[in-house]
Amino acid sequence: MQNHLVLLLPVAVVWWAAGYLAEGLPRMTHARELRRHAGWLLGLTLVGLSLTVALPIAGLTTAGATLADRAAAGLALAALPALVVALCTVRRVRRLRAGAGALAAAARTPAPHGLRAAAAHPLIGLPLQVTGLALLPALITASGAAEFFGPGITGPAVTIGVLGVGAIGVRHALRHNRLAERAMPQRSATSPSPARALHV
Repeated sequence: MQNHLVLLLPVAVVWWAAGYLAEGLPRMTHARELRRHAGWLLGLTLVGLSLTVALPIAGLTTAGATLADRAAAGLALAALPALVVALCTVRRVRRLRAGAGALAAAARTPAPHGLRAAAAHPLIGLPLQVTGLALLPALITASGAAEFFGPGITGPAVTIGVLGVGAIGVRHALRHNRLAERAMPQRSATSPSPARALHV
């Protein structure tokens, strides 16, 4: 086991916790609890981004090959999804929290389907969960578990990872579309169609 696992593990735990919170966000049925969970998610996301940036900076400010350098190298795969989180997810979670806050005056105010659809948007949950998944190879290498599988495990591991990310993305997209359809106004069966109204 490598010593830099001590530095990588807290970063991974924060990202996993954020991904778990994002997964349950669309299931919040009341505006107040949606606002509260969005606040927790925003806080965890900012902590995860801070730790992800702090490790490479710590490696640059120290001379020689240090624990921070090895930990920063393990974050390379997670850099791209973390950048998507910084550019897209943070802004969406802030807007979601503000929208839920506008309806959270009463404790039992239901969260509208439009707000839950925004919480289920793939650009909220997917980048967080992909960032957490991208840290797994570094953790496996740092823990020494990769030695038990041998060098031939790289190809299957990459394939499984890509399929997993695709499955997560499809799941987020389907859930977002389902909630967005519920948010659309339903046309009454007895209301006249626009074409019929023109002929009256």
